[in-house]
Amino acid sequence: MVTIAMRLRAFHFLLLHCRVDWLKMSNYPHNIDEDELKARVDNLSFNVLRKAATEAPFTGEYTDEESVGVYRCKACAAELFRSEHKFHSGCGWPSFYQPGDEAAVELIPDHSLGRVRTEVRCANCGSHLGHVFEGEGYQTPTDQRWCINSVSLTLEKK
Repeated sequence: MVTIAMRLRAFHFLLLHCRVDWLKMSNYPHNIDEDELKARVDNLSFNVLRKAATEAPFTGEYTDEESVGVYRCKACAAELFRSEHKFHSGCGWPSFYQPGDEAAVELIPDHSLGRVRTEVRCANCGSHLGHVFEGEGYQTPTDQRWCINSVSLTLEKK
């Protein structure tokens, strides 16, 4: 079984040794009507979801949220994360140690800050969610921190 950690290492290897336009390779099951989405969500949410912007740290609705439920993509409502995988990392954004289902997310190499990071997108619609980091020493089952923008999510409380 291929784990998320193995996928991350493979992406990092490919980044260092291959030139691939990952964004053009992606096809998504759910097509987003950009105008409809822009009319439905606030400007910050749209810029995060479709232009890979980032909300300011410690400002997001779900940073300290402790309710039980399912976190869904704000653009297409696909299930992405579950509250039982959420933890307080202190980084200023909601943090999860894994997605609800590995197939719910797409990992994309990101060079935008002059270093290699791994972008997290909704596998259903391609919306930007945040980034995943590993090896930071958090006491989680995966040693990963899925740092996700609150404005890219909705919470369906149970």
